[in-house]
Amino acid sequence: MAEDQHSQNHQPTNPQKPPRVPEIGGGGLKANYPNPPDATNPDPATLREQWKYATRQYGKWYGHAWGTAILAGISFFALGWVIKGGNPIPSFHQNDDASPPDVKEKR
Repeated sequence: MAEDQHSQNHQPTNPQKPPRVPEIGGGGLKANYPNPPDATNPDPATLREQWKYATRQYGKWYGHAWGTAILAGISFFALGWVIKGGNPIPSFHQNDDASPPDVKEKR
């Protein structure tokens, strides 16, 4: 009798299955989307708020991206200046000669 009580206490319980998400797609291949599309469009006030939020977020991340790119450019320029010991852009070098070095004067 003790064995019957012991076996009843350790019977596996069936965990609840997660809720089924509607399948979208045709043919034999069907994809499960965690966020299926809404059946109807929300009211205009809700859409307006969502678009305002989305445009603010986009502007914020766009600004961060440009700021990072500019900061990286300045950093690499400064690093080149430190490594080379002078201006790293070759077009700004000033030659003491009036003529380019590959052109020879005929005498």
